[in-house]
Amino acid sequence: MGRVLFAVPPLTGHVNPAVGIAGELAARGQEVALVGHASVVGPLVPPSVPLIALPGEISADQRAELEARSRPLRGPASLKFLWDEFLLPLGASMARDVGAVVERWRPDVIVADQQAVGAAMVARRRGIRWATLATTSAELDDPYAVLAGVGNWVSERLRDFQVANGVPAEEAARGDLRFSEDLTVVCSVPSLLRTASHPSHHVFVGCAAGLRRSAPEFPWEWLDRDRRTVLVSLGTVTREAGGRFLRAAAEALAGMSDQVQAVIVAPPGPLDDLAGQVPDDLLVRPFVPQVDLMAELDAIVCHAGNNTVCEALSRGVPLVVAPVRDDQPIIGEQVVRAGAGVRVRFGRSTPATLATAIGTVLDEPSHRVAARRLRDEFSAAGGVVAAADHIEKLLP
Repeated sequence: MGRVLFAVPPLTGHVNPAVGIAGELAARGQEVALVGHASVVGPLVPPSVPLIALPGEISADQRAELEARSRPLRGPASLKFLWDEFLLPLGASMARDVGAVVERWRPDVIVADQQAVGAAMVARRRGIRWATLATTSAELDDPYAVLAGVGNWVSERLRDFQVANGVPAEEAARGDLRFSEDLTVVCSVPSLLRTASHPSHHVFVGCAAGLRRSAPEFPWEWLDRDRRTVLVSLGTVTREAGGRFLRAAAEALAGMSDQVQAVIVAPPGPLDDLAGQVPDDLLVRPFVPQVDLMAELDAIVCHAGNNTVCEALSRGVPLVVAPVRDDQPIIGEQVVRAGAGVRVRFGRSTPATLATAIGTVLDEPSHRVAARRLRDEFSAAGGVVAAADHIEKLLP
């Protein structure tokens, strides 16, 4: 039995794949633990995966302030904000705190999320074998092809980060904290990426959906299996700022109610004033068991978050993607490039444009054919089982 420590940032979309893979390793008898900030990570971790809580929690007010400052940013400005205001400060605190955990827990292998660069630095400095968990494939899809300067800026900031934390300059110049040279586990499939060739230690495992702490209740009896079903979801962060988009989607789908039933995932607030006006063919819920619901869906409208895209395509469900920022435009481009969906503009979508996009995905067979082709590739990739297989190979 080996000891595997998973290090995750306080971001829901990055925690769920780690939990799924950790659960698979635990079921095989490996000793696993997950280290992260309990306020975000704790509610997502099932009892079978021990959580080691890190100090220095980010308060709700701090998160709201960061979100408000980042919301108007796009392109390079958004990326630079992400690194300078969130990822690198997080990396510094995780380097200190994960280092203390490693002293006590003595892992054989560290699995560091691609954005948990502090944990990756701890592994490199201590000579512990480590794997990168790339919960989004965006960094592997030539994201700086037209912005080479931004790519160089990120690399330089990562080198400066290491030097500032005591790593000799020569050592900091070798390798990349975002990509382990032992193993990089990518939650996607190769044909979605623009780049055709990848290093042999980069393994694509498809969808890492797996173990969950609990599934939200859902009125399964509401579904009419004889009708087409659409899910609208903006993820755990974007949906809080997506009230206008959710309203437009609700109006678009209400106008299609003679053909379609829809489930809209919305927090309290954006659709409250539609109470009594929402037709019976629309179900509005604050949370849904998204993975379980996939088998019932004919299309998904989403923000192009990598988890939702991979969960959909692994089940052959086409998408309407409305990217907002960060990696979402790249993941959305992958969907469109593969022919498995269409893209709309998040900030300018109207009920009419969304109705057209949803109708296109539902009625043009090519999108479902492409999604089903990708479903076969995702199935062959192996998911959490394949990820666990590769991680076990790093154990002594």
